[in-house]
Amino acid sequence: MGPRSDLLYPLDEFYELAGIPLPVVISVPGPDVPAPYRELLAHDRDMTPTLEEAYGQRIELRVLNHSLGENLLSRQIVLALEGDGRAVAYGAIKIYLEHFPPKARALVLEMKMPLGTILRTEGIEHNSRPAGYFRVQADRAIGDALQIPRGALLYGRQNVLSDTAHHTLARVLEIMTP
Repeated sequence: MGPRSDLLYPLDEFYELAGIPLPVVISVPGPDVPAPYRELLAHDRDMTPTLEEAYGQRIELRVLNHSLGENLLSRQIVLALEGDGRAVAYGAIKIYLEHFPPKARALVLEMKMPLGTILRTEGIEHNSRPAGYFRVQADRAIGDALQIPRGALLYGRQNVLSDTAHHTLARVLEIMTP
């Protein structure tokens, strides 16, 4: 099966801007995501605290690319372990700024902390709703970001974060390291 842009949204937009082809991706039902990926992906929690619990370390944000429109921040990112800097997740996120209180919005725009950390520290009640799971073959962009060989089979998810009024806070694509 060839590339499927819909499975890689919003990461597909960064690929298009860079003029590079999408990697091979296949939809996978949540129960079929193999361990240990399943424990990291198939749940309704934010990724940042899930990774912090799994690795026993804080998570830091690395922004690879970003664009800012009116009330919309798009980022291509790596989540890494604080201290040793080992990459543990790669992906993209669209953050809908109009639904954030001023302090949280300012923290998001600083691009220094993962969104999950901001939501937690600012006490923003929200829901996490995975919208789909997939298997992807690491291409050069994914391999370089995660410091793994091209061709490695990885798993990821699309996720939607919403506030208690059902406003979309963010659409996220997350790919885990092996």
